[in-house]
Amino acid sequence: MRVHHINCGTMHPRRTPDGLVCHVIVVETDNGLVLVDSGFGLQDAVDPKNRFGPARFYVRPIFDPEETALRQLPRLGLDPADVRHIVLTHFDADHVGGLSDFPDAHVHLTTAEATAALHPLTATEKRRYLPALRAHHPRLTEHSSLRTDTWKGFAGATELTDISPGIVLVNLPGHSRGHAGVAVDAGDRWILHAGDSFYHHGQVDGTVTPPLALRMMERIIAQDWERVQANHQRLEEIWTANDPNLVLVNAHDPTLLKTAQLRNGH
Repeated sequence: MRVHHINCGTMHPRRTPDGLVCHVIVVETDNGLVLVDSGFGLQDAVDPKNRFGPARFYVRPIFDPEETALRQLPRLGLDPADVRHIVLTHFDADHVGGLSDFPDAHVHLTTAEATAALHPLTATEKRRYLPALRAHHPRLTEHSSLRTDTWKGFAGATELTDISPGIVLVNLPGHSRGHAGVAVDAGDRWILHAGDSFYHHGQVDGTVTPPLALRMMERIIAQDWERVQANHQRLEEIWTANDPNLVLVNAHDPTLLKTAQLRNGH
């Protein structure tokens, strides 16, 4: 499967010199196009209050229509009408804003995340899962996170064979109730999109200390901080193993996005 790495949303939290991106993977399959997350959508610029909420004052997003997947796909020579499936790491606004640009796509996520998004319980969940983001009634396909299958040591893995072989939803709760990673077999390597399991490459490669603003944001929004820390440790082990057949990326680190793009020749 051919893959593309694109930025579908730029954010500039204070005291975060490199800013943040919304790393979306575009996968070309025999069954059409698949997006891993969707980043911002066209409607976010029209109604940021109801679609992004107060968090926009902290992360300071730039709602640029040209950064949406809908606008970028034609520049890759791809037809937006061919987007058949979108696989979500979780349902936060910066990951699902683009869903409304692809209303016919099947949206895949864990059952735990779908339940949290549709029936939020805590104050944090009620702030993060805004009704406007699902007002177009997305076609949700839920996948149990209670499966015993594994992927490279991660429990609760589900290969999404109904989409295409080689796309795996990997249970990684902590950041949110049903947060997941998404693994994609790119032929010569696997790519693990870890979503918001970590924010900054320094949390897994140990080269630098991540900005305090990011660490604070991660701690405040975490649904289960102990699991977040456990995910950090497991992903650090993957990074340290330096497997040439596995590329680790996340949702918001611009360095990891650029590295992935350069590897693809972009």
